[in-house]
Amino acid sequence: MQSEIPIVDLTSAFMGDAAARLRAGQQIDRICTEIGFFTITGHGVPPDVMCGLNRKAHAFFALPMEEKQKVMPVDIKTPRGFKPVGYEALGYSNANMTPPDLKEYYHFGRDSWPDEPYFTSPEGRLWPERPVGFREAATRYYTEMEKLVGNLMCISALGLGLEEHFFDDKIDRHITAMRLNFYPDVKEPGQLRSGEHTDYGLLTILNGENVPGGLQVKTRNGAWFDVTTEPNTFVVNIGDLLMRWTNDRWVSNAHRVATPPSAGGTKRLSMAFFHHPNYDALIECVAPAGQAKYTPVLSGEYRDLKYRQTRLM
Repeated sequence: MQSEIPIVDLTSAFMGDAAARLRAGQQIDRICTEIGFFTITGHGVPPDVMCGLNRKAHAFFALPMEEKQKVMPVDIKTPRGFKPVGYEALGYSNANMTPPDLKEYYHFGRDSWPDEPYFTSPEGRLWPERPVGFREAATRYYTEMEKLVGNLMCISALGLGLEEHFFDDKIDRHITAMRLNFYPDVKEPGQLRSGEHTDYGLLTILNGENVPGGLQVKTRNGAWFDVTTEPNTFVVNIGDLLMRWTNDRWVSNAHRVATPPSAGGTKRLSMAFFHHPNYDALIECVAPAGQAKYTPVLSGEYRDLKYRQTRLM
């Protein structure tokens, strides 16, 4: 039975070695046909950028609730700003009426937008006044994630047997959101910190803290196992839209954030970059003629449908 996710070392691939890029793409393809999760090393993101946002995020979530609530969006459904414990239940469905997740989170996107209609529609950008430097740390991290995911999508294209830059014009105006998820100390063990769910975009790039009550992935046979999340590595997983785009060749695995083994479990922070293509990108299955399992869908329409299906408290 699987007990850990594979590791992909991108050092050579990211140095421009064409053969290494193809090998990395083929390795990712093999992994993602079995389990849509892998850890990456050699990713090139400076450790100080990762640690910098981690520190600022911890400082933000340590603020009094009334101060954090200053950066809650007016429309609670806006995917930006602060959301408190009890707002979301990711595992909720009509058949599985789970309680709300035990997490707070802060949601943000790209800080600087070109002055074009595509980018300037109201999305809501809310930055806290404290801690000082939060916005700058978040922007630096987001910029590094953009570079990383651009490279990963090129390598993914190679793994799928496509031209390396197949995805470029479909993600050059992406609508990626980031979440800083904070899981407070658990007072009542048994309730999940984040319910069972799949992500709905292309790739999720996660940096988390390896403490009790962390990320778990569900295998094809229904078993759950813990995922190690080291400070200087990233966990990458496939989202529903990329699974659809690959005609189900790659799998979007269910995952959750577990409850610590006892009350008073350790606090935990994770930083997740939910990569989503351009709002107007047409997603057509990569499949031989006549074998597509899904009709084409616009990226933005698909995202909005998924938002509506998420239970908001």
